[in-house]
Amino acid sequence: MNNKIKRIILLFCVIAFACQGCAALDAKKEKSAEEYANEGIINYQDKEYKRAIESFQKIKDWYPFSKYLVLADLKIADSHYKLKRYNEAVAAYDEFEKLHPANESVPYAIFQTGLCYFEQVDTFDRQQATARKAIETFMRLNKLFPKNTYVLETSEYINTCYKSLAESEFGIGIYYYKTKHYKAALYRFNNVITKYPDIGVHHQAIVYIAKCETAITK
Repeated sequence: MNNKIKRIILLFCVIAFACQGCAALDAKKEKSAEEYANEGIINYQDKEYKRAIESFQKIKDWYPFSKYLVLADLKIADSHYKLKRYNEAVAAYDEFEKLHPANESVPYAIFQTGLCYFEQVDTFDRQQATARKAIETFMRLNKLFPKNTYVLETSEYINTCYKSLAESEFGIGIYYYKTKHYKAALYRFNNVITKYPDIGVHHQAIVYIAKCETAITK
């Protein structure tokens, strides 16, 4: 068998393989992008959020240039949020912001990211990383889009987060005071009145500052 015939056979094999690949790809595309979008919306409205994610993910997988891609990216994030998968939701909202920086829904995506952190704010006696993240995200929204309607909703969440941080600092101060580590307690109580004034524990912190100073000078 000469080289020319070998090349012809190889060409036919490549074409056949490509056709099989296209056929397999078309088989997976059971519906159009519009049909997947409608299916995803219906699932979302019916609170079938896992199914909604599956429908919208198919748009991302098979129709990456579709006009429904923006919708798919946003509703996947929303569905994770509804499922209380906050880490996944944050990642999805962040991806939406990076992929569609000029989209009108970017302020909403940032606001929802803040809510994801806010929903994870623990009681005052635990780590407050999510409270800080929530404040940081809401403040970024305020800075980037000061006139957006979502900004009006952030103040209450920010105040709640600051209160959580203040109570945490105060609680740690109380622990140190009770264990007679008065200097460490004094440091925490001073933090309360300097970092979180008028949050709700300001006056209590002042009382304990006096107690700590008295104990230290004895």
